[in-house]
Amino acid sequence: MRVMMQSKRTKQVTLVVSVALVLVVILYLGSQKRFGLPQYVQLTLDGLRAGTIYALIGLGFVTVFSVTGIINFAQGAFVMLGALIAVSINNAEALTLTPLPKLILAILGAVALTTLIGLILERIAIYPARHATPLTLIIITVGAYIALQGMAQLIWGTSSYVLPAFTTLEQSDLTFRLGAIIIKAQSLWIWGSTVLVLLVLYYFFEKTIWGAGLRASAVNRRAARLMGISPNRMSALSFALAAAMGAIAGVVLAPATRPIYDMGLVLGLKGFVAAIMGGLINAPAAVIGGLLLGVIENIGAGVTKAGFKDIYAFGILILILLFRPQGIFGRQQTVDKV
Repeated sequence: MRVMMQSKRTKQVTLVVSVALVLVVILYLGSQKRFGLPQYVQLTLDGLRAGTIYALIGLGFVTVFSVTGIINFAQGAFVMLGALIAVSINNAEALTLTPLPKLILAILGAVALTTLIGLILERIAIYPARHATPLTLIIITVGAYIALQGMAQLIWGTSSYVLPAFTTLEQSDLTFRLGAIIIKAQSLWIWGSTVLVLLVLYYFFEKTIWGAGLRASAVNRRAARLMGISPNRMSALSFALAAAMGAIAGVVLAPATRPIYDMGLVLGLKGFVAAIMGGLINAPAAVIGGLLLGVIENIGAGVTKAGFKDIYAFGILILILLFRPQGIFGRQQTVDKV
């Protein structure tokens, strides 16, 4: 027992020292570029914009894992599908609508179709292998991502696309300036959409029968099964919710970037890092993890080089798995499968 306590303290001290050293290095590198408070605030705001996307994707990972015990690496594909389906609907010449109704239809249609794809994926790929080992199920989700990305390449090709900004309904977005700080209107849509999703999820889980069933399955699946809650239905519902959250992330991100068929890979992996930071079973912690990840990687890339951005995310993943595998805010827990 004493050896375990000492080992735990050693890991905690090592993690704290590592974080402190990283902060010192960031401040030093920032001083070399003559960064002041405005630059750090700008990097933080841009990081929060990316972090909210990671948080939405991370929530998808948490929802599926909590209910089924499966790490769904197809989550990034839902982000890509949401963005590209929205682009296709918005660009459809058969829709003789004005820009605003067409964009609203594109958003709703993208979320609905991606949710349906997530449900179909669970029924044809996960449900038949529901009694397989966790490793087998993880490999299935990886294969599902590759298949979805391949189909997306066949449908949309390798070109990048444009979705109009929600505020201007044009490619160029509205920009707000607060001194040296620049905030694009789409960032407000991203933050607002995330808050709205969290409120809807709270109502769903706390006030509806289906949400109560999902919460019961997440807490204790065997007990939930004995109470008459169908694990098969809860598994399908969790994948549908995860697909919807991924689609929303893709749709609100699309005007701020250029959607392309392979955009889901890096976004999905970073959403996984956010979920890992939250312990994979703690939704609020996954949201905080996503925000932290976005800020850390953006500031890190700002004081060094933009090409190093992805390194910080996966460096954090390695540190978490080594020193805090239960997540930053979580406790060690066991999860049983449906």
